[in-house]
Amino acid sequence: MNRLTLVGLGPGDRDLMTAAAQRELEQADIIVGYKRYIQLLRPLYPDKEYFATGMTHEVERCQEALSRAAAGLDVALVASGDPGVYALAGLVFELAPDYPGVTITVVPGVTAATSGAALLGAPLGHDFAVVSLSDRLTDWPTIERRLELAAQADFCLCLYNPSSRTRAGHLARACEIVLRHQSPDTVCGLAHRIGRAGESAQLTTLGQLGQTTADMFTTVFIGNSSTKVVDGRMVTPRGYRRG
Repeated sequence: MNRLTLVGLGPGDRDLMTAAAQRELEQADIIVGYKRYIQLLRPLYPDKEYFATGMTHEVERCQEALSRAAAGLDVALVASGDPGVYALAGLVFELAPDYPGVTITVVPGVTAATSGAALLGAPLGHDFAVVSLSDRLTDWPTIERRLELAAQADFCLCLYNPSSRTRAGHLARACEIVLRHQSPDTVCGLAHRIGRAGESAQLTTLGQLGQTTADMFTTVFIGNSSTKVVDGRMVTPRGYRRG
């Protein structure tokens, strides 16, 4: 079929995978993806052919998916969350000219910003910025500058990849930057293991956030100057009740 579909799996729970995503996985000849995501899918689609690679092998993964599609297969390349948000959709389109004749379709998914926000309440009710604290592909000075400007503009912030074994201090450093422009009492929240076993959410303040434990399965939310706690939920008003 010469068809490659980029499929967003959502946060992990099948209930949060769109019907369109499930349909594409059911009809695919082969499912390609990061090995952790493939492990989640094998029990759901046991009869499928799979191709998995590890971290840092993203180019190889996309090339394999395009090559299989160019050979006439119906290929699903999967990503957690949404394939266009910190995932491989952009890379696939960059590589696609080397594989003429392949039709590429993107099936969106529920990303951590929205699924994590739902756990916490409504932290992204007004303008917000999403920033990854991973400096594997973006240099840290660039990340710092983006955090600085977003905090200065009073955006709510959603932070992906807040910490790992090799960059344990990045969340604390991000908090230091935001504290230049926001009060230590600013409401913050953390969503852990969204859509997976052990899912949880917690509220804290910007002053305490830098000392809070977070990992690669955590999405962090920093409120703006209007964000508040309402009945234990993190809420950023849009302004509907004004006037």
